[in-house]
Amino acid sequence: MTNQTKTQQFKNLLLSDQLEFICEAHNGLSAKIVEEAGFKGIWGSGLTISAQFGVRDNNEASWTQVLDNLEFMSDATQIPILLDGDTGYGNFNNMQRLIRKLEQRHIAAVCIEDKLFPKTNSFLKGDAQPMADMDEFCGKIKAGKDAQTDDDFCIIARVEAFICGWGLAEALRRAEAYHQAGADGILIHSALAIPDEILAFKREWGNRSPVVIVPTKYYSTPTEIFRQSGFSMVIWANHLLRSAVTTMQKTAQTLMENQHLLAIEDRIAPVSEVFRLQGAAELQEAEKRYLPQNAENMAAIVLAASRGDELGELTEDKPKTMVPIQGMPILSHIVDAYNAVGVKNITVVRGYKKEAVTLPNLTYADNDDFASTGELDSLLKALRTKKGTFQDTIISYGDVLFNQYIPQTLFHAPEDFVISVDSQWEGRTSYSRLGGFAECTTPNSRKAFHSKVYLTKLGHDVTEGSIHGVWMGFLKVSSKACEQLQEILEHLLADPANRKAGMSELFQELLRRNHSIRVLYTVGHWLDINSLEDVVQAGEF
Repeated sequence: MTNQTKTQQFKNLLLSDQLEFICEAHNGLSAKIVEEAGFKGIWGSGLTISAQFGVRDNNEASWTQVLDNLEFMSDATQIPILLDGDTGYGNFNNMQRLIRKLEQRHIAAVCIEDKLFPKTNSFLKGDAQPMADMDEFCGKIKAGKDAQTDDDFCIIARVEAFICGWGLAEALRRAEAYHQAGADGILIHSALAIPDEILAFKREWGNRSPVVIVPTKYYSTPTEIFRQSGFSMVIWANHLLRSAVTTMQKTAQTLMENQHLLAIEDRIAPVSEVFRLQGAAELQEAEKRYLPQNAENMAAIVLAASRGDELGELTEDKPKTMVPIQGMPILSHIVDAYNAVGVKNITVVRGYKKEAVTLPNLTYADNDDFASTGELDSLLKALRTKKGTFQDTIISYGDVLFNQYIPQTLFHAPEDFVISVDSQWEGRTSYSRLGGFAECTTPNSRKAFHSKVYLTKLGHDVTEGSIHGVWMGFLKVSSKACEQLQEILEHLLADPANRKAGMSELFQELLRRNHSIRVLYTVGHWLDINSLEDVVQAGEF
């Protein structure tokens, strides 16, 4: 962190011998995002601040409302803010009061433009907008400089001659007058889609004082042109708000059409990221309140010992779980999904080409007999690594991708044994390899949503009329039931006939012992990678 004040930081940027960049922000959150992106300064845009209030960029937001907003932005960040101060919100007297209030809030600089109050945005019929009297505007600059108590506070004079159609000669005449009045820099503005006007101004102006530009309209101009021309600072003036508008519109439309959160939840920032950006001291308490459980009480076991022969050459030198999807192994996507809901304690059972499975921060249990054993043998090996210290644990497969709400809902269910069942099973017979079809106490319906549903049968022999869905490959076992589960597995595997037993045999044994298995229905939002076509589809998951 620099020991310089914010005003010193900004003045150094303005006087830097290289081209500097600052980015728009319109509230405390966006200001923090700008700072974390690495920018050395923030543009407090009049357009975007007024827009986030839902009003026009015509001084409809009062200057005190703008100040209140700036205070949040300043408190949230350690880098300087240059305020887009419109016309100074009045005459020389208003300008002096503005400067004093900005300094109180540790705002580093203000930019004022030579138009009339109330201002109109420069891109709305700019050539029809009247300009301020030059001498009166010079008086406003002088009044502002006289009012400041910090010698490093900067006033940037924004010349609107090009915007209003007055041409280069008038732009230069006004810039020189403002420079003589004490302006620390000149912002030369243009509404053209090419940089001809601002480049012509800079050639004539030379290095009399720093020149700031806003290339919103001439955005296709290579930045190197600005650097070679000797400009001091580039302002990216409104792009955070505009990108946020696009995303919010899309999200709102999706919510309106779908009437549920499943389509958007994995595509937006988690609530925990908002907490982090807020710098909330109570973050740990908030995580306890809003996440399913304390992360210390959650674990996962991923069964990933098999090769995945169905993928052919893709698994010659690595198991299926390490096949890349969008540049990352399948296992990485699974781990990320668990991490997103607070599960850090993840045990992966390796087997085929186990030396290829080396992702960090995981616990590994090796099933060297993977070729002659089944899923239950792998699961028992994973449970034995816990050495009797059990947590609520989700057991899943190393080739099944899923949305993070699936483990969230499983952990929320208090029962000892809980599974996820996809009720949209028609046409998905290939998924039955995970353990078969499920017959439940109630089919998926509004009634099922308001009552608890339990498994009555799971396997490949469920008659079509009794199928209520397909098991998705997820089993949650409570911490107190994990020890029971281990004992059941040891009992089953003591019989050589069960050496290759899979999860469906486990469910049958649980039901035989009268253990209740809670069913949580869902529709989609998971993908069993069981073919080359699935690998392609996974890229769009």
